[in-house]
Formats: sequence, C-alpha cells, structure tokens
Amino acid sequence: MRILLVGQAAFAEQVLQRLVAVGHTIVAVVCPPDRGSKPDPTKAAALASGIPVHQFPSLKAPAARDAFATAAADLAVLAYVTQIVPERLLALPRLGSICFHPSLLPRYRGGSAIPWQLIRGETVTGVSVFWPDAGIDTGPILLQRPAPVGIDDTAGSLYYQTLFPLGVDVVVEAVQLI
Repeated sequence: MRILLVGQAAFAEQVLQRLVAVGHTIVAVVCPPDRGSKPDPTKAAALASGIPVHQFPSLKAPAARDAFATAAADLAVLAYVTQIVPERLLALPRLGSICFHPSLLPRYRGGSAIPWQLIRGETVTGVSVFWPDAGIDTGPILLQRPAPVGIDDTAGSLYYQTLFPLGVDVVVEAVQLI
C-alpha cells in the first residue's frame, strides 16, 4: 500500500521502518520543521531511504494540501502528530487517514493523555488507532489494545516502556487490517 506518513520523533521513525519492513511503500513523510541543528529522527530515516520529506509550520498552508494531494497515497498514517491536521487533508488519500493515540479513546484525548491517566490513578491504559475527523482525537475507532499501568510508572516509563512499543505494533496491525 502507498502510505503518506505524518509524524515525528522516534515513534514515527519506528512506524516508518516497520511499515517498510512488511512491504508498504512510504510515498512521503510530513513532519514539523526542524528545531535546532539535529534533524527529527523520522526526517532522517526518510531521507536516508530516499523518501521525500515535507515540513510545514502549519498544515493549513496551501503547500501542505499540495503535498498531501501529490503524494497520491492510498492511506495517510498519523503517527505522533502534534500539529492539527485539517479535515480536508485527512480525506485526500484514497482510503482516508488513520491516527495513533496513547489512550483508550474516547477517554483522555489531547496532548496530555498520559499524565492525566496517571494523575487519575488509572490501572489500565492502552492505545487507539482511529479514523480522525475535525475534532481533537475524535472519530471512529479502528483498533485498540489495553495495557497495564505499573504502580511506579511515570509518564516517561509508561510511554517508552509500554505505550510506544505497543503503539508501533498496533499501527502496523491497523494498516494490515485496511
């Protein structure tokens, strides 16, 4: 399948590598502009593989729409996205777009999902892959997997030791389902 990957950091980098490993073609990567001298790991991995990279301060820019359209992707995969992706862009790939989120939606939407789960004493968390719409972390859920919250978990340990690896697996599984 031809995939437009929208994301950043190590999470999107791992998703990129796993999707390629199972036979998908990443037609382009969209990630935020670089901050500092070190490139984003997703950008670096894409460039090392000869995959075009697009960086926009805002995905509302006409150039972002052009990048989504010219990618001619079957599916957009949003993997660790911190920018708002306009709904009109989500609909451009032939099969639409899916998005990863580190909670069992519809609970704990937004960028502080992991800390709020800990603050509220949740003992079970998980990951979701959903079909995003115009809302923040809203839309029909495609796939979810629960995971335990350890008594000594911090936001960092919960993310990096549990939700990150589980999330990569679930995103790849969700793409395979499509």
